Amino acid sequence: MRRTALTLLAAWPLAAFATQTSVDPETGLATWETRTQGIEVRLTQITPDQIRAFYLARGFSPEATERFARECVFMTVVRNVGEVTLLHRLANWRYAMAGQPLRPLRGKAAWAYQWRRLGLPESARIAFEWAQLPTAQTYAPGDWNQGMTSYSVPRGGVFDLHFAWQAGGRTHSGKLEQVRCADENP
Repeated sequence: MRRTALTLLAAWPLAAFATQTSVDPETGLATWETRTQGIEVRLTQITPDQIRAFYLARGFSPEATERFARECVFMTVVRNVGEVTLLHRLANWRYAMAGQPLRPLRGKAAWAYQWRRLGLPESARIAFEWAQLPTAQTYAPGDWNQGMTSYSVPRGGVFDLHFAWQAGGRTHSGKLEQVRCADENP
């Protein structure tokens, strides 16, 4: 019995770095999550229909709504599960499909330019801004936040997310592996 407990303890830190995947039995939507070095990062699929309903209800034009619904969108949660304050910046996050180079996430400023170009009213642009994961945030131990992140990956496409943050005066990195974009109709 004691040997089994030691084996489990020895394996636990490795499991903490691995990507955990779950599927909501009611919706069929998948979540990818990892905890490493004091941070938890979680991505949950958002379907194109959910995007359409959300943004049409907030004053987006059908054209602008479809533009965002073509993206691979996730509800993203960042949580400080460590003992020290951490800082994340989306500008330091990258993603890549197999065999392709790492790409930066499209930031709020790039989306804001797109929405102004399409003539969206200010109230719709503000609603979009507030629904996105903050571009940078400091988290005390126990703090968390959530918001949408988007990736230029086709429906059903698979990618890895490489994320970075600062804690304790050092830069750390982690990865969510084999994240899959929601299909049009899950």
